[in-house]
Amino acid sequence: MKKLHWIAAAALLGIGAGWMLEGAGANSDKIDTKDLLTGQQAFADYRSEKPGLFHKITVGDLPKPYDTKSSANFPKVVSKPDNMWPLSPAGFKVELYVHEGLTEPRQIRLAPNGDFFVADSMPGEIKIFRGRTADGKPEQVSTFATGLKRPFGIAFYPVGANPQWIYIGNTDSVVRLPYHNGDLKANGAAQTIIPELPTQGFHWTRDVVFSKDGKRMFVAVGSGSNVDDPDTHPKEFHRADILEYTPEGKFVQIYGAGIRNPVGLAVNPETGELWCSVNERDELGDNLVPDYISHVQEGGFYGWPWFYMGAHQDPRLEGKHPELKDKVIVPDVLMQPHNASLGITFYEGNQFPNQYRGDLFGAEHGSWNRSTRAGYEVVRVPLENGHASGVYEDFITGFVTPDGNAWGRPVAVVVAKDGSLYFTDDGYKAIWRVSYTGK
Repeated sequence: MKKLHWIAAAALLGIGAGWMLEGAGANSDKIDTKDLLTGQQAFADYRSEKPGLFHKITVGDLPKPYDTKSSANFPKVVSKPDNMWPLSPAGFKVELYVHEGLTEPRQIRLAPNGDFFVADSMPGEIKIFRGRTADGKPEQVSTFATGLKRPFGIAFYPVGANPQWIYIGNTDSVVRLPYHNGDLKANGAAQTIIPELPTQGFHWTRDVVFSKDGKRMFVAVGSGSNVDDPDTHPKEFHRADILEYTPEGKFVQIYGAGIRNPVGLAVNPETGELWCSVNERDELGDNLVPDYISHVQEGGFYGWPWFYMGAHQDPRLEGKHPELKDKVIVPDVLMQPHNASLGITFYEGNQFPNQYRGDLFGAEHGSWNRSTRAGYEVVRVPLENGHASGVYEDFITGFVTPDGNAWGRPVAVVVAKDGSLYFTDDGYKAIWRVSYTGK
């Protein structure tokens, strides 16, 4: 299929602004309405984050650009204080699974046999953690592959119980290595599937997932900038997009466009829809623009860089592309602005209470462009029949010290064979396990 520029593709489809899924109302089994914050109260920072607290931010709650000054408040990552530990809702327990041998743990994915595959991005490695001993540590640790270039995405192919390959999203390419269940090291050389992905500028992560039927491969490529106009910046070609390829690496189409940095991808096992977790633009104020978690409509346009959250024009590109104004899709769940929403997964386990089944969990890496820190947590997005109502819950918090320094930064989440939830943390350089005990 001929490559289409994302502007033309969005205009061609004529998708209406403000589109949202219906039938996803707040269910009392999923959401504790007495702990649901709405309106201006829904905006929060680390001081008010609390496990079990729900938020719903809507487009109507958004301030005007520059209502507050832009803040360069980069986190200072400090050692974990002896008196601090991740906080969880009542009945849940957080344990440390891995805290050695990791440099920059990022994406984590579960192999069909139950092994955890982790992208240790800075040293360019994929590591495997197998099993769990009586004292809660891995039974076996192995380095599956080395010599990669800032790997992030990990996907097993064919989809199902008996993969033959593992696909890796390098920052500049997608490669695959032979893999069979139980392999602890790659038994063959990497094959290049997509030889070139854009790398100039910002946003180096490249997540990779396959559709439920295994016929489509999706690759996330974030923008190279904050709001550079693609009309005049060639480096933005095929960026701020989710690209679709065949499993053999043939380009098919821009699946979703105008998505500033779709770091985390996942396919909803119930609906088959592609979902993404997005870092939106910066420097418009503390509460603009919300990051988001959303299913992605095929051929949909989500606004970057000219618009955000529907028909809101970015003032830095005033008057540009008025024909797109009414075609911008409003995402499903608006998160705290600047909280750096990263990896996501769907809960298919049976260990957590029944009301958690089918929900989405996401890692919020933490802000830098906000005067008071936000993010630094794991969140839960309650879903009904695979659809979101716009509500999310603070699930695991406690990674920021009282004086505002960060000691942990969640990156990605995965559900284990036993139904517990694991997440990587590149602040503490760890992998954590969350289980339900009922106590």
